[in-house]
Amino acid sequence: MKKIFAGTIAATLMSSAAWAADDVTLQLKWVTQAQFGGYYVALEKGFYEEEGLNVTIKPGGPDVAPVQVLMGGGADVMVDWMPSALAAREQGAPVVNIAQPFKSSGMMLTCLKETGITSPDDFKGKTLGVWFFGNEYPFLSWMSTLGIPTTGGADGVEVLKQGFNVDPLLQKQAACISTMTYNEYWQVIDAGIAADDLVTFKYEDQGVATLEDGLYVLEANLADPSFEDKMVRFVRASMKGWKYAEENSDEAAMMVLENDETGAQTESHQKRMMAEVAKLTAGSNGALDMADYDRTVATLLGGGSDPVISKAPEGAYTTAITDKALN
Repeated sequence: MKKIFAGTIAATLMSSAAWAADDVTLQLKWVTQAQFGGYYVALEKGFYEEEGLNVTIKPGGPDVAPVQVLMGGGADVMVDWMPSALAAREQGAPVVNIAQPFKSSGMMLTCLKETGITSPDDFKGKTLGVWFFGNEYPFLSWMSTLGIPTTGGADGVEVLKQGFNVDPLLQKQAACISTMTYNEYWQVIDAGIAADDLVTFKYEDQGVATLEDGLYVLEANLADPSFEDKMVRFVRASMKGWKYAEENSDEAAMMVLENDETGAQTESHQKRMMAEVAKLTAGSNGALDMADYDRTVATLLGGGSDPVISKAPEGAYTTAITDKALN
């Protein structure tokens, strides 16, 4: 009888704990892949559960706009690049950065060496593949900084609206395409083009890198102490997941694969991606580095006639969440 009674109490406590867990929905910027490995690690290793959270991770895709999902109440927090988030904020979407797991940018242009491109000066007169849907802002700012028009012509560049693939380079429709160090670059390599036949320009090396893959919420929600508390716990658990992923990249990649309901990802690609992503999150404890923020804003303000944002944004970030999560 005592055993039954004790078991009943234990079951009741477990049930109460589960019932008391706070729901959090995270909207990813893209599909399930190692780019978001830290969140899947936190989910699979029970880090969210330890913080009393029931986290749902929603994959993104070409037809998913994270800002719209957030604005529509379909998520509590989203992953987005800062250029996209700041542009959205200027257009009336009050999104706020609450944490910055990615310290470095993985963005770059990958070019065919046979086109004769050896430096950014050689971009003029060439066709360059560019992602849109908010991903174009760093590129446009870079071209503005270089003083290169994006309207074509001998002294400008022809912008090819690039799909989320590497076909324009493989089919030689463009001299260069947008790639990430952890994803599309390797797709080019896997397609049979040798690294020696490519020239890459990392945004980090060009001095125009902007912050990627930050965590954003709606400003009004932060006025609710219970929501803020959820986000503190969410960030704390997420960063625990990211640090684990950095140290155990192969294991983290397998956790990502376990959550890929499409079956489209491969083990080799995800392991390689996770190892590369770990280089970008290294050095971040989740707190927004103000020097990185200022550099991003300065890049977006540009210097051309059509900057991405018209003025330095106010209220675009808060350090309150990471201050509490790290202490």
